[in-house]
Amino acid sequence: MSLESDIKSMVESLDLRVYDITTVSENEETIYRVNIIYPTAEAVKMDQVVQVTKMISPLLDVTAPVRGDYRLEVSSPGIERKLKSLMHFECSLGEKLRVQTTEEKKLRGTLKSVEGDKITLDTEEGEKSFSYGDVIKASTYFEW
Repeated sequence: MSLESDIKSMVESLDLRVYDITTVSENEETIYRVNIIYPTAEAVKMDQVVQVTKMISPLLDVTAPVRGDYRLEVSSPGIERKLKSLMHFECSLGEKLRVQTTEEKKLRGTLKSVEGDKITLDTEEGEKSFSYGDVIKASTYFEW
């Protein structure tokens, strides 16, 4: 098994899901980020973030995710986040999205459905459907 699949198994044992795992560099510091979500739209609680951190830290002590020093950061992906997989779209039903596709310059609307790889948005111009394979970039957004 890979490190990521081990982390996913551990997180799923707590009835949570891994949304994304990334390594970023900020202010000359390497950060290993594990974003977690509920399979439902429920918000992740701080004690669950702490529990996941304590659960996966020993694994990372044995199998380092990166070379050199790094900081582990476990959190929810937040209200405004990038959608980089079909699962990310599935977890965002009912949310407002910005999507750039190969066919349209930019779309904004509420995610209505994800069926197979077909994604449908409710936009001001009506329903717009496109294939996941046509997505160049996408993100959720919140109207303040």
